[in-house]
Amino acid sequence: MSAIEKGTGRPSKAGYRTADGKRVPSVTTILGRFKDPGGLIHWAWKLGTEGEDYRKVRDDAADAGTLAHDGIEAAIHGTEWTPPPDVDDEIVSRALTAIQGFHEWREQTRLEITATEVPLVSEAHLYGGTIDAVGRIGERLVIVDWKSSNKVYGDYLAQIGAYAALWEEVRGERIEGAHLLRVDKEFGGFHHHTWGLDVLAAGLEYFLHCRQAYDLGAKLQKAAA
Repeated sequence: MSAIEKGTGRPSKAGYRTADGKRVPSVTTILGRFKDPGGLIHWAWKLGTEGEDYRKVRDDAADAGTLAHDGIEAAIHGTEWTPPPDVDDEIVSRALTAIQGFHEWREQTRLEITATEVPLVSEAHLYGGTIDAVGRIGERLVIVDWKSSNKVYGDYLAQIGAYAALWEEVRGERIEGAHLLRVDKEFGGFHHHTWGLDVLAAGLEYFLHCRQAYDLGAKLQKAAA
């Protein structure tokens, strides 16, 4: 197995910048500007009617997702991983379930990870992003992304499409598919989703419209100030 390129997992302290030093927004910042909050509002309301504190449920789910992400990263790089001692056993159990699911999926697909957490910047479209992983399944180079959520949202596909274009622009390697590895927030279940080039193209098209609207919105905000 070839060595895995491992990035920092984040841009520099100065943020994402082009070669001439211009600061540019991230993929998640751009898409976050246009995300529909309706689902989050309904989720918080539903928990309230059930007597649950949405903040605790949110934080527990985030912790499980973070633990699973760390465990998967360790598995990819062949390093030992143990959960922090101060985390609730139930949250650890959810994360371990997800990590085991990743091991099983990786064995079935024979995925070979070639790079993880590498920050990149598009000079053509002026945005930055850090892809969870890029790897090969057979001869095909694919994007691999993981999320902690109870369903797949459309903006996930826009994000993956933007990441695929970013990798192709900067690294000059064609991406031939995308795999989303989703950790269920409630039960820690592991779910695999995959898409081809047509969906990546649609996701990129949507993202580029958001990229343009992001700049237009900033101009309007400046004019209104």
